[in-house]
Amino acid sequence: MTPEPSAMTTPSPSTPLALLAAIVVFAAITPAVLMTAPAVAAQLAAQWQLAPAQIGDLFSAELGAMSLATLPAFWWLKRVDWRRAALLAGLLFIAGNLASAYAADYATLVALRFATALGGGSLMILCLSSAATTTNPSRVYGIWVMGQLVLGAIGLSLLPPLFERQGLAGGYFVLAVLGLLALPLARAFPAGSQASAQQVGEARAVPRGKIALGILGLLGFYIALSGVWTFIGAIGVKAGLNAQVSGDILAVATLMGIAGSGCATLIGARLPRDLLLCSGFGLLTVATLLLLDQPQLARFAVAALLFKFTWTYVLPFILASLAELDSDGRLMNTSNLVIGGGLALGPALAGRLIEQQGNYQALLLGAASLTALSLLAILGSRTRPTPVTTPQSL
Repeated sequence: MTPEPSAMTTPSPSTPLALLAAIVVFAAITPAVLMTAPAVAAQLAAQWQLAPAQIGDLFSAELGAMSLATLPAFWWLKRVDWRRAALLAGLLFIAGNLASAYAADYATLVALRFATALGGGSLMILCLSSAATTTNPSRVYGIWVMGQLVLGAIGLSLLPPLFERQGLAGGYFVLAVLGLLALPLARAFPAGSQASAQQVGEARAVPRGKIALGILGLLGFYIALSGVWTFIGAIGVKAGLNAQVSGDILAVATLMGIAGSGCATLIGARLPRDLLLCSGFGLLTVATLLLLDQPQLARFAVAALLFKFTWTYVLPFILASLAELDSDGRLMNTSNLVIGGGLALGPALAGRLIEQQGNYQALLLGAASLTALSLLAILGSRTRPTPVTTPQSL
């Protein structure tokens, strides 16, 4: 007996919420160390007496492993049940954090953080790929970004007192517990790769040129923003601002980041995506240019707050545009590698520009130009305009 069409195509009411919870929770937990890097770095220096270069290498190893998780995923995304992959990656993440709490030397800690990040990176790939299959990916990616920022802000508040009582091990234990609590959500992921919900009913191949443009746009976006954000505090100090005041402004900027992703979540697919992309990239360019010529307090504050707001506001729409091009999860998998590469390249290129020029002028002008070029690349990758809708579900 053949089931009725509705029985085959309509998910249970709880399925979208369970999938959303899995995407948001895992995507928030796995990069938690990187989102709370200032607190963790301070503890590494105080407890382990690590040099700045050693701390930087440790974070680079963790970020690099999260990106390198992309490479094996090219194989297993098409061959392995995603729910089983999430379970195994989650167990690796939990075990790695537990082992990190007992690490006795620097080399062991680096190796354990690398292995832990491979599990976290695999979970992040599943989150990115699964979000692409939803009916409203821009809204899901907005919540995805917001979850990371909220957990990061909570972590920056709670980790210092936790470190005072438990040391670095306390933070790793908390991550292991969070991973254990989230593990049952692994069953909410799809069984395997499938066409994006935006592509259902559209049997067409996406030109490789458009895919390349989308990837280049994402890479340029992350190179520009990470280059500027890494040195934005130094720009304030160079302009004569008090370091404490500059730090307070950047702390408030975290709240603006949460507001930006919240706006993206609320807007979702209600407005044309090209308009949202243009507004986001445009404001990001304006924020970058406001930092030119040694800004005074008011201009620096506006630039920093606007920069963080628009960064998290436009990112969900960039990812949703890439999701339109993805038919099997591999493009979103590649996005994980591109994001990591952009985050690593941005500060490296920015630092060399600053050293060569002796000021921040070339960095800011270059970042603004790259932001504009990234917008053109993303717009060029679009396959069709997004209809204006008011979706009721995720």
